[in-house]
Amino acid sequence: MTEVTEVKKAPYVIEWREGFKIGVVQVDQEHRHLFTLVRALNLESVDQTVEELLDYVVTHFSNEQDMMEKSGYPAFEQHLKLHEEFAGQVADFLGSGAEWTEDRVQELRRFLNKWLIGHIMTHDLRFGKWHASQMAQTAIVQRAAARPSGFFARLFGKKHSETA
Repeated sequence: MTEVTEVKKAPYVIEWREGFKIGVVQVDQEHRHLFTLVRALNLESVDQTVEELLDYVVTHFSNEQDMMEKSGYPAFEQHLKLHEEFAGQVADFLGSGAEWTEDRVQELRRFLNKWLIGHIMTHDLRFGKWHASQMAQTAIVQRAAARPSGFFARLFGKKHSETA
């Protein structure tokens, strides 16, 4: 008589890493929270966690898209389409009606982690770099505007601007 032992797979978990930062504080904080929610997925609380995760994804996408649109990000429309495609993929997965099992929870976690990392490290990172360059350009313009200029500034130079 042989005994069959069930081997339980370790959960597929990816932790937030500093290397995932894109340099936009609000976006980085929201991404960190998304990883926390994905890590919290488990069979016992899957319905509640999925609901919380979906709500937070909507909040994050809305915030990120608003920031991109208001800043004039040139790839905004393309980024919006990526978010819409993701929403469709998640809807397909959740709408299948399949029963929640440990394997299905792990499949969802793997999909979400893979998508998040790929999206952050390519598309969101592009936005982060663009955003940083915009902030740097704005700072240069603001410094230039703060410098005294015009006839009297040239005539009196630094001495006048230091005493004023």
